[in-house]
Amino acid sequence: MWLTPEEQPAKTALKLWVTEKSNDFFLLQRRRGHGDTGGKFTGMLVGALDTVLDSNARVTPFRILLQVPGSAVTWIIASGASLEEVKSHWCWLEVNLLDSLHVFENKEDIASFVNGKIKGLIADESGGQQDPEGSREVAVRLEQRFGLPPCERLIAQLTCCLWKSHVPRQGWLYLTHHHLAFYSYLLGKEVKVLIPWAEVTDVERVCVGRVTEVLRVSSRGRHRDFSMFLDTHDAVATITQLADLTLRTVLPHAGLRTPHTLIHTPLTKRALEEHRLTQEVLCVFGLPRRESVCEVRVCALWTPHLRAHTHGTLYTTHSYLCFSSRDTGVCSLLIPLSEVLSVEKAESSSVLPDPVIVSVRGRRAFQMVGVCERDTLLHALTDRLRTLRWTHAIYKGQHTQHTPTISATPYYTFCYDTDGEADGSQRHVISTRPLISLHQSAMPKHKSALERRKEALWQEHFEEFGRGVHMFRTAHLHKLVAMGIPESLRAELWLTLSDAGSEMAWHPGYYAELVTRSLGEVTVATEEIERDLHRSLPEHPAFQSQSGIDALRRVLRAYAHHNTHIGYCQSMNIVASVLLLYAREEEVFWLLVTICERMLPDYFNRQVIGAQVDQSVFEALLCERVPDVGQTRAECALASVTLSWFLTLFLSALPLASGLVVLDSFLCRGAPAIFQLALCVTHTHTHTLTASTDEGHALMVLSSFLEQVRHDEEECVCLDDGAGPAEHTHITALLKEAYERFGDITATQLEQLRSRHRITVLQSHEDTTKENALRLVTPEVSLSVEELSDLYDFIKTEHLMSVYWGDGVCVSGVCSEGYQLDLPQFKSVYAALSPWEQGLHTDTVARRTFTLLDQSNNNLLTFTQIAHWLDTLYCEDLNVKIKWLYRLHIPPALMDSEDDSSPLKSPLLSTARPLQVDRPNGESGYEGQLK
Repeated sequence: MWLTPEEQPAKTALKLWVTEKSNDFFLLQRRRGHGDTGGKFTGMLVGALDTVLDSNARVTPFRILLQVPGSAVTWIIASGASLEEVKSHWCWLEVNLLDSLHVFENKEDIASFVNGKIKGLIADESGGQQDPEGSREVAVRLEQRFGLPPCERLIAQLTCCLWKSHVPRQGWLYLTHHHLAFYSYLLGKEVKVLIPWAEVTDVERVCVGRVTEVLRVSSRGRHRDFSMFLDTHDAVATITQLADLTLRTVLPHAGLRTPHTLIHTPLTKRALEEHRLTQEVLCVFGLPRRESVCEVRVCALWTPHLRAHTHGTLYTTHSYLCFSSRDTGVCSLLIPLSEVLSVEKAESSSVLPDPVIVSVRGRRAFQMVGVCERDTLLHALTDRLRTLRWTHAIYKGQHTQHTPTISATPYYTFCYDTDGEADGSQRHVISTRPLISLHQSAMPKHKSALERRKEALWQEHFEEFGRGVHMFRTAHLHKLVAMGIPESLRAELWLTLSDAGSEMAWHPGYYAELVTRSLGEVTVATEEIERDLHRSLPEHPAFQSQSGIDALRRVLRAYAHHNTHIGYCQSMNIVASVLLLYAREEEVFWLLVTICERMLPDYFNRQVIGAQVDQSVFEALLCERVPDVGQTRAECALASVTLSWFLTLFLSALPLASGLVVLDSFLCRGAPAIFQLALCVTHTHTHTLTASTDEGHALMVLSSFLEQVRHDEEECVCLDDGAGPAEHTHITALLKEAYERFGDITATQLEQLRSRHRITVLQSHEDTTKENALRLVTPEVSLSVEELSDLYDFIKTEHLMSVYWGDGVCVSGVCSEGYQLDLPQFKSVYAALSPWEQGLHTDTVARRTFTLLDQSNNNLLTFTQIAHWLDTLYCEDLNVKIKWLYRLHIPPALMDSEDDSSPLKSPLLSTARPLQVDRPNGESGYEGQLK
């Protein structure tokens, strides 16, 4: 463990210790006699001396010393009962401190720096047990050092170093609700850094010079490097989360919502960690975004196909049970609570400790053993099941449960009974049929035989791994999906693999209600839908008939009515049209809900933020995994084509049969399948893309390659009979290669990358908003571009301060308008920017100015209106300024209800005649005109 540095003479430090490792600044020592074979007398002697002379080292036979070259003293900074324990501290020193110490010229600076760092590490390790008094002291110091208001909540305090002029400054990093603050006082020099999260543009881990790794926080115009954290991964995750959450809240044009888990929860370090875990679980299992993790238990699940218990982790949410094996890819399981009949505990034994039995529909059951805190878990799940059934009964208008009474002795066996399949096939009966059944001719013999072989393989899979949403999901499932799902099972497996069937079963009749309510609507979304209806698979016979077009119209209109936040976005028509070929309308609607809201969140809003974030993530992965392409100009060309890959799930780039296999894999494995395929396609053409000097040629190469990717169901036709057999790439082989090369890209890794790159994308949108606002205002005013830019930043700062600590409202306006200020915010701007001297009537004049500028009467002023007001006060001639002053003293700026003791208030100024400033000589002055 780390120790508070204790100084001792260097000469006496080595008498009873043996040096095991050493470098320029540190010594790892072992107590003499400890671990020596045959050295019993030496050990007894040293033990006796420990008792008399050195009681502090009696129980720690290993220690680490700081030694400064040429110094007569050393410092004990760490100790341990075992070599493994003290080696972890030694490795940390070598990785984080050793190279940094060479930059110091004064040996006293080295000792002061290391001792301060060790004290910070000790404080970090005990940070979770700080008493309330200590927390309040930290908050008070933060307020005093940086002038932040008391309402600014402190989230975390970390010890680290800020690199300044190639010298590390040991200090404290304070992470608050809205700011990142760093404070250091070392060698008589004070360093303060305060960065609002709203100004952070990137957070990344980079290697700089001799320092192994630093955490770089970039803001507009500069970046700061921090290092030597006790837990760098946790520091990066916390900083990224806070920046992401703040940008979601304060930027009015992002169109993103604050996660529901943090809306009504005080923002603390623990809340951030729980939110991080929830996001990872939602991504791995593809759960609805409304879910949150309730319990986490380590256990072992009985897996019949392995004839053994598989160790892993059980996650419970409000509506699901999720299991993931300890070894990645071995087994996973998803059980909606709507499918659960009972959760019970069985008799514990030495072979099966603390077993739990989960019984589901279809006479199937799952056994978990080694469940810690079993009774607490069972009680929580029982309450959740009761609430879920009660809610479902109310939704269906029923007040009695249709499920069997929970039995104390379950009769279910640990096998799979396919008799329940008939019940599942009748669960979602609707009137419409898949379009492919209406517009398909007789199936060719070779295709029919291939379909039968696939169906046989899937039947074998069902018998071994189960059927339905709670089937065991293993690598065998992924291999079958990559071969292409047979047409007869495609709709069922789409609903099963994506869990869209659970949502459909939970909301019977909801789609029909939406269709009825949306048919008469005329909105922007419905107009866009009508324009895109005939652009959806126009070459397919199903969409050359009115029945196919009407079905697509109903699905898209229903979704636009269901989710008004998204409405309709281009490329949704492509995905929905392909789904309609093999699934019924209601099934397609719920598949579309699952894709847009669970699997690809934020993809299909007005700003397509989610797709842009994934583009940024893809470019980062490209630079890392395919550096030859990622570091060339071909990367710019890729951005224009890969966006459509992600938005349409490759359906617009591949032939239909091949695109269907990609859609199968996506609904099974989620976003990682799309990233892996995109990287594989790029990697396949590395040589061509790097050699290409023309961006158009690079795009043509990729498009041509994807167009010739075929599936077994398609006939490969060669255009030139004499040219030999046509060369085509098989989609299954391409997906297999993508998984083998890039299979280590997981949903968890993608979620972490998205959090970081979302910051960059949101700041890019903010920069675009500012550029649009300046471009619109610049031709209309005499203020310079630099002055307008400073004004925009000042208004933004006032807006953010009000959002942080005031009662201001974050208003979402059009991009050209930028930020909008209410009256209290404008008063602060007026006091800071008005050329008139502050006085008794400043508040009154500010209120009248606001009323006069607010021509739309919405109690908000835009950047354009404020820029025109300042242009009048600073750049117009005297006549215009006096006219403006006159207008401040007449309606509508002057209201009868105004409580003002100004001598200009009574009598009310006449508005029948305008104020003539440029009057001829000899006429009366303004006193006469105002009579």
